[in-house]
Amino acid sequence: MERRVERPPLAKRLKRFLRYLLIRTVLLCLQPLPLGWARALGSRLGGWAYAIAGGERRKALKSLATAFPEKSDAQRQALARASFRHLGAAALEVACTGALDRGLESLVAWPEADRAVLDAALAKGKGVVFISGHVGNWELLARRVARAGYPSQSIAKETTDPRLTKLVERFRERGGVRSIWRGQDGAARAMLRALRAGEILGLLIDQDTKVQSLFVPFFGQLAATPRAAADLAVRTGAAVVTGFCHRVEGGGYRLVMEDVPLPEDEDREAAALALTAALSARIEAAIRRTPEQWVWMHQRWKTRPPVEASPQALLAGAAPATAR
Repeated sequence: MERRVERPPLAKRLKRFLRYLLIRTVLLCLQPLPLGWARALGSRLGGWAYAIAGGERRKALKSLATAFPEKSDAQRQALARASFRHLGAAALEVACTGALDRGLESLVAWPEADRAVLDAALAKGKGVVFISGHVGNWELLARRVARAGYPSQSIAKETTDPRLTKLVERFRERGGVRSIWRGQDGAARAMLRALRAGEILGLLIDQDTKVQSLFVPFFGQLAATPRAAADLAVRTGAAVVTGFCHRVEGGGYRLVMEDVPLPEDEDREAAALALTAALSARIEAAIRRTPEQWVWMHQRWKTRPPVEASPQALLAGAAPATAR
């Protein structure tokens, strides 16, 4: 019997349509802007958002208190404000696709040593599980790698509005970034095909979302962390690389890449837990390098483990994983 999909209420559909229309209008208005102007405008808007969006500001400050208990309230407030400003600037930079693509190579530096990390991983012939987080500008990271000619696909979450999902998909496709939508039929098979074809499969695993997860340490607290990346690498033997696109002084960005060895444990569950913990540690290190460039308003520690335990005890097998 075919499952019936209920349409959202009229009020919600109207709200989504108006939001989509607003975003399309804003994008059209941003297209002619020079990149520097868009960055400055985005930073200003981010500063206003920090002042106006009290709920998101409080979430950011709560997250910063968990991650940096040693910092003063004033220091955490300054970090939160800088995070809002950075995210506003990054969003408007990405929106200027014409200016962005014309100057992408000069905007995003990719040092030879970091490119060699990715080349060595691809040379192993089993594909690359490429892990990043919402640090710096993750959209530019994927775009820079794809436009350099590397065969790559990214795992992405659909928006609540299919029109917005299509908009995001078109933006990424123009930059050579192909998307595997997490909720689509056959997504798992598509991921395996990409790795078997020797491609790069990009995943962001620094958020607490409704997917199969493992609890691993993150800033000294256990955090529910998506396990798909580790499961794929352990199952296929694909190489694992972490990469981040940090904003640097002067307004540009720099790619940083590092290979992560696969655990030698023959037990797949233990290996997946160890690898997820190692990847989470790399993401934490990237955030600590530029803490103002992470999404602190995300409630990273929202889900708690069914059995409270220390991070050390969990990695020793004292507490179960989530299965959500």
